[in-house]
Formats: sequence, structure tokens, C-alpha cells
Amino acid sequence: MPIILIGIAITFFFTVTNPMYNDISAIKVQVASYDDALNTSKTLENERDALTAKYNAIDPNDLTKLQTLLPDNVNNIRLILEIEQIAAPYGMNLTNIQYDTGDDSTTGTTNATTVQGGGASAPSNQNYGTFDLAFSTSGTYDNFKNFTKDMESNLRIVDISSVAFSSDSAPSGVVVKPGSPEVYTYNFKIKTYWLKS
Repeated sequence: MPIILIGIAITFFFTVTNPMYNDISAIKVQVASYDDALNTSKTLENERDALTAKYNAIDPNDLTKLQTLLPDNVNNIRLILEIEQIAAPYGMNLTNIQYDTGDDSTTGTTNATTVQGGGASAPSNQNYGTFDLAFSTSGTYDNFKNFTKDMESNLRIVDISSVAFSSDSAPSGVVVKPGSPEVYTYNFKIKTYWLKS
């Protein structure tokens, strides 16, 4: 009789108790992982709340300036309009505007200003992207100096990569007054930056 009871106990252990024990162990592991995930989510929520409070504490005017300084997208049209506003007081109109949109189909011509596709890039190992823009403009040397100074002091970060210039010849039939400042054509290549999301 004792041998039969021992056999029944061993059979019961391997058929019922051991599988239940293994299931309980697996459930304990799952519960521990869920607890870790819950603790991590609480930490992330606290971090999010702290960052949100810091963001909300920033003055709206300063926030606008920060977004202008380093926008979160390329916004090439806005950049071109900003440069045109800088050039307007000096009578320097932008022409032959060329930029890279990453889409070869983006080309067009308006008011003798050529817009060609081809300069925004965002290497995957950087937190920011770059945007290349080229354009031409004409004006006196003094206006050119003032224009570049205004570009340097503009809130949006702009690096002038290169400037090439040539002397404009007066159109036929136009008499140039002696002593009038000479007008040059300037070909700019600039680079600006945008923050990746």
C-alpha cells in the first residue's frame, strides 16, 4: 500500500504539480517584466511632465525666436522670402534661385527667377539637416557689404559657402554717368540648418 501511495504521489507530482509550478514561475517572470515596464513608463511620464513644464515656462517670444533660429523643417520658401526682405532695402532682387528639395520634380520659373530642385539633406547620424541654396543678385559693392552684414545678423543661421561676382556691363543705348558706383552681379551659395524631429 505505501508503495502504491508513493507511486500515485510521484505521478501526481509530474502530471499536475510540476506543470503548475512551471506555469507559476513563468507568470512570475511576466509579472516582474510588467512591473519593470510600469516603473519605466512612470519614469518616462515624470520626465515628460518635467520637460513639458520647462517648455511651457519658455517665453512665447523666445520660443518664436528659437524656432526661427533653428526650425524643425526645411521651409525653403520662408527662407527665400526672408533673404528677399533683407535684400529689398538695397534694391537687390534675387534671381536664379536654386535649391534642393530632395524631389527632382520640383522645378519652376516665375518672374525671371528660376527655382530648381536639388539641397536638403539630413544624415542619419546627426540631429540636424542642412539645406543648400544658391541665388544671384545685383548691386553696388557698398550694398553688397551691407547685405552680407544683415545676413550675418539675421536670426536664422545661414553660412555663406561662396560668393562669385562679375561686373555688369551697361545695356546698349544706356549712358552711365561718370563717377556713379559700379554695379556687380553676385552669385551666392549659402547653407542653413534645420532640426530633425
